[in-house]
Amino acid sequence: MKAWTLGEFGPHQEVLQWQDLPEPEPGPGQVRIRIGATGINFPDLLCIEGKYQVKPPLPFTPGMEAMGVVETVGSDCRLLKVGDRVIGSATVGAFAEVMLLDESSSYRIPDAMTDEDAGGFLVTHQTSYFALVHRAQLQPEEVLLVHGGAGGVGTTAIQLGKILGATVIATAGSEEKLEICRQCGADHVINYETSDFVETVKQITKGRGADVIYDPVGGEILELSTKCIAWEGRLLVIGFAGGQIPKVAANRVLLKNIAVIGLHWGNYLKHNPGLVRETQDRLNALYERGRLKPVIYQVRPLSELPDALNTVAQRQVYGKLILKP
Repeated sequence: MKAWTLGEFGPHQEVLQWQDLPEPEPGPGQVRIRIGATGINFPDLLCIEGKYQVKPPLPFTPGMEAMGVVETVGSDCRLLKVGDRVIGSATVGAFAEVMLLDESSSYRIPDAMTDEDAGGFLVTHQTSYFALVHRAQLQPEEVLLVHGGAGGVGTTAIQLGKILGATVIATAGSEEKLEICRQCGADHVINYETSDFVETVKQITKGRGADVIYDPVGGEILELSTKCIAWEGRLLVIGFAGGQIPKVAANRVLLKNIAVIGLHWGNYLKHNPGLVRETQDRLNALYERGRLKPVIYQVRPLSELPDALNTVAQRQVYGKLILKP
C-alpha cells in the first residue's frame, strides 16, 4: 500500500515521505479498512511537528480520521463485518490507502452519506456535539458565540447550535469566510479583523453577552471573550489553532460566575466509548434528515498531502479539506 510516513518530527514539507508499505493485519478487536476518503484536521499538523498532546512513536503514518470499507476483521470483533462502510478515528494511520482501526472506535454510516462527506465527518461533528450538548448544555433561545466559524469545527458548531435552538453569532477573518458562516445558519457574523467583536457581541445581545462561547482559536481571542460572556456563561476551550495558549482572567470568572469548560473529544473514546457511539447514531440521523451538511473546501488526491497541509497551515481552508487515495 501507499502511505505517508515520517521518521522524525518537524515541518511537514521536510519530514513526510510517500512510501510503499506492507498492508497491516488486524489484531484482536481491530478491523482493516480500504480508505475511501480522509479529512485533514488542524491537530494533524501539530502531530507531525511533535507539538500535539500525544506524540506517537516514530516512524508512523499521520492522520486521525478516515472513511472506508471493512476488508478484514480481527478476532473478537462483534459489531462490524467485511463490506461495511464505516468512519473511524485513531491517533495515527489515516494518510494511507489502508488503515487499522479499533472496532470500538469505528462506526457504520448511512448509505446516503457520500465518501467525501464521511471522510471528514467524525472528529468535527463529534467535537461540537460533545461540547455544546454534553459539556455546555446549550439551551434553546440562548446565545452561542462561535469563533473561527468557517473552520472545520466552527461550521459544525454553527449548524448544531441552530439545531439546538440557539441564536448563533459567528466570527471569521474574511468576507468569504463570513459568507460560509451565513450559509451554515449563523444569525449574526463578525469580521474580527475589521471589527471589535467584544463590542459587537454586546450590541447584539443588548449588553448581556453570549451564554456560551465556543473557542477553537485560543490566545487573545479567548482572553477577550471573557469580556463579552453573559453572567453564568460557559466558555468552551476547544483548541489553540491560533498557536497561543491563553491565560484566563480569574477575576472575571469569579465576578461573572463563568464556567470555563475544556473539551478534548478523543479522551471520550477511552473513558466513555458508549456515549461516543450513541452520539454518532444521533449525528447520522441528523445527516440523513438533511439537518447537517458537511462543508467541504476541496477534494484532492492523497498524494498531494504536503500541499494540502500548506493550505491548512496558511488558514486558507473553510470547512474540511478531503483527501482521496
